[in-house]
Amino acid sequence: MKEAIVHPGPRAEIIDSPVPEPGPDQIVTKVVVTGTNPKDWKLGDTGPNPINQGDDIAGVVHAVGGNVTEFKPGDRIAAFHEMLAPGGSYAEYAVKAATIPLAAVTAAIGLYERLRLPLPWQAITTPLPLIIYGASSAVGSYAIQLASLSNIHPIIAIAGGGSKHVETLIDTKKGDIIVDYRNGNDALVSGIKDALQKNGLSKIEYAFDAISEKGSYQNICQVLDAHGQITLFLPGSKFEGIPETVTKSVTSCKCVFADVDPESAEGKAGVKTGSKEFGFVFFRFFGRALQQGWLRSHPYEVVPGGLGGVETALRDLKEGKASAVKYVLRIADTSGVSR
Repeated sequence: MKEAIVHPGPRAEIIDSPVPEPGPDQIVTKVVVTGTNPKDWKLGDTGPNPINQGDDIAGVVHAVGGNVTEFKPGDRIAAFHEMLAPGGSYAEYAVKAATIPLAAVTAAIGLYERLRLPLPWQAITTPLPLIIYGASSAVGSYAIQLASLSNIHPIIAIAGGGSKHVETLIDTKKGDIIVDYRNGNDALVSGIKDALQKNGLSKIEYAFDAISEKGSYQNICQVLDAHGQITLFLPGSKFEGIPETVTKSVTSCKCVFADVDPESAEGKAGVKTGSKEFGFVFFRFFGRALQQGWLRSHPYEVVPGGLGGVETALRDLKEGKASAVKYVLRIADTSGVSR
């Protein structure tokens, strides 16, 4: 099969590889479409070895492991490949153990595992303001939709060129508002304060920073309560300038593949369930939410060339050309791949 390996740059190399075999709890999918994510070029630039960085999959089940009972060959699926593991989605065939795209599950982890906000099936009825920075990104857009399902309002959505897309997600009748970061840092901070005042609120305690660079969290901390919480999305960063009294966390969707560490405080206390079970529940919830129309997918743009377009897509992501759009690739468009 054809497979794209991501090198620093980003640069993508298409190679021939054997079709993977599923482990006992895995599924091998014939990939029809794969999505791209900013982390693909970031990890490609910083990771120890070039690998297939693709994680978002839409395709057809090719083979299943012996312990798999929910899927069978021929099933159409959307999937999330385990980050940094073999069998990524920049290929004709990919290995998976979950059924939801990266951006959606990342948003869920940030809101509910890190910030500990009310779950959609435990929605609140009183105001709970939330800043979502990077609201037009795929992660930010799913965060808005999930927060709305939890009836979390007002949502103060920070966006720029993708504001028109964000307008379709927020509920202005519940106080949601967009603040444009392109007007400068001072105007951004003032805009957040004005949004709180308009809603009769004096403080904000929760922030979801899907950007986590270029002054985003510094701006947030100018309005966040001194004992508030912020979750960020660039693992490995120091996030200097966040007050010590603010509780900060880092969100990574990789945790949904991890069992409770027996050497952790939770493991030593006898806790058996954690992020992996959170993922198990939310993967199924997303299926129902999509079926019921509670969630909708992010706008997308097909990059020409199939796997030959990986490099172009990742370079455009790195250069910040994507706004309120996800780049996807049709594998059948790859040179040398039979349709």
